[in-house]
Order: sequence, then C-alpha cells, then structure tokens
Amino acid sequence: MQRFFFLLGILFLLAALLWPWLSRFPFGRLPGDIVIERENFTFYFPLTTSILVSVLLSLLFWLWRK
Repeated sequence: MQRFFFLLGILFLLAALLWPWLSRFPFGRLPGDIVIERENFTFYFPLTTSILVSVLLSLLFWLWRK
C-alpha cells in the first residue's frame, strides 16, 4: 500500500510539473463532457473524460498486476 501511495504521489508531482504541456491535450473538452453556463453559474461535469481516464487506469493497473 505504501508503494502505491508513493507512486501516486510521484504521478501527481509529474502531472503538476508537466501541466503547461498537458493542458494542451483535449482532455476535459471532449464530446460528451457536460458544460452548462449561465450568468452567475457554471456547471462542468467531464463525463467522457472521466470514463476515458477510468478505462486507461484500469488497463494500467491490469498490466501492472501481470
């Protein structure tokens, strides 16, 4: 469990350092992501992005176990 949290922390650190380049990818702006904008209110729910990230993480963890 400690190894998992250590690797997760390293991944978060890398994502933070690489954020200027990672923000150029279309994640979060995919078709199927829900955005509702009103005058004083913005609701954003990245449905498609969440599904894609879940599938990628599931594949990664499946490969890691083998």
